[in-house]
Amino acid sequence: MVFDPSTATGTAVVTGASSGIGAVYARGLAEHGRRLVLVARRAGRLEDLAARLRAETPAAVETLTADLGREEDLARVAERVAAPDVDLLVNNAGINGYGPFARTEPELLARVLAVNVVALTTLTRAAVPGMLERGRGAVVNVASLLAFAGSLPPDPLPHRAVYGGTKGYVVTFTRTLAAELAGTPVTVQVLCPGLTATEFHLTRGAESVPGHEERVHDEGGMPAEDVVAASLAALRSGEVVCVPGLTEPEALDRLRAAELAIREGSGPRLAPRHAAPER
Repeated sequence: MVFDPSTATGTAVVTGASSGIGAVYARGLAEHGRRLVLVARRAGRLEDLAARLRAETPAAVETLTADLGREEDLARVAERVAAPDVDLLVNNAGINGYGPFARTEPELLARVLAVNVVALTTLTRAAVPGMLERGRGAVVNVASLLAFAGSLPPDPLPHRAVYGGTKGYVVTFTRTLAAELAGTPVTVQVLCPGLTATEFHLTRGAESVPGHEERVHDEGGMPAEDVVAASLAALRSGEVVCVPGLTEPEALDRLRAAELAIREGSGPRLAPRHAAPER
């Protein structure tokens, strides 16, 4: 099933919308006159963006200040996501918690799990039942190319055991959910950008990047506009896994083939769908 965000008539919810990829999603959707709900923990940045979009585009923009690592805030956002007007959810919010695993604060690692895994899953679960009932909708889950970098050591890559694990979850969760929803009117996509020119690397996530002006980390990377353009194009074509800038699309076919070979070549086969449990 494909989903065209430029012609859809419902409300789009974008998390992590105050800067970077989330802000670019917001602008791209606003230019098509979409109704938007923008979610982020930086109220000032969020209101500044909403004011610009209202002034420069035909979009109706609602803001929802929330920290998705907090249960009460997540519950408020989930309630809004489940509303009957929502036909697109972009789960973009995320933090990195970079650092050597044995030396990184446990509280920060717990926060990475809460935002990158628990919040994303909770909001997807809030969105999908209503979308199925209404016969339309899409969910985009933003992962990372680091989801595929588990065996690579740090330097020049960051220390990222928990972050990479959470993004690996997002990839597997989304691909598996896409298979479950095949043939339904709901589209799901996992976006796996590489290094992107945003402020993401300026903080590990315990605190937000301060100030009202958006910045870009020194490492540079692909423009966020190109990342979002690739995602929106992939929604229209029905691609489940979107890797912006991938020069060899056949690599994803080889990944699927390798997974099949591992499953079929390792021990007992998976039980048939309706097989009785082993005793």
